[in-house]
Amino acid sequence: MIGLLQRVTQASVVVDGETIGAIGHGLMVLVCAEKGDTAREADALLSKLLGYRVFSDEAGKMNRSVTDVQGGLLLVPQFTLAADTRSGTRPSFSPAAAPEDGRRLFEHVVRQARERHGNVETGRFGADMQVSLTNDGPVTFWLRIDPPKVSS
Repeated sequence: MIGLLQRVTQASVVVDGETIGAIGHGLMVLVCAEKGDTAREADALLSKLLGYRVFSDEAGKMNRSVTDVQGGLLLVPQFTLAADTRSGTRPSFSPAAAPEDGRRLFEHVVRQARERHGNVETGRFGADMQVSLTNDGPVTFWLRIDPPKVSS
């Protein structure tokens, strides 16, 4: 699972002219499932992003998580994060999970996030979304949880 998290002062998602998710201060996270990912990787990614210390404490150090600051969490499905861009000028999306697996894992992350964190908004899986945000800092981190290696 991949999560591209950005610390924001505000972020929103619009589909067909309607705002379907919006937060103020918090994290906007693009979420992507890769082939081989399971609920185990989804849970690990969620735990990491909820605890990732990207907000400043009184001394100005990044020592607080989105949970600590009770910030918003905007989760947006984004399969293109799995793109293989190592060769050519057109990305390959073969590393991405199949759409039904990606949807299932994204929805799992959303359910778990809502159980563990009070302020959760989302984008819409498979929709043409317009995502707007004001990156605070800017602060952006790429998190990845790899599935377990299969022994041969």
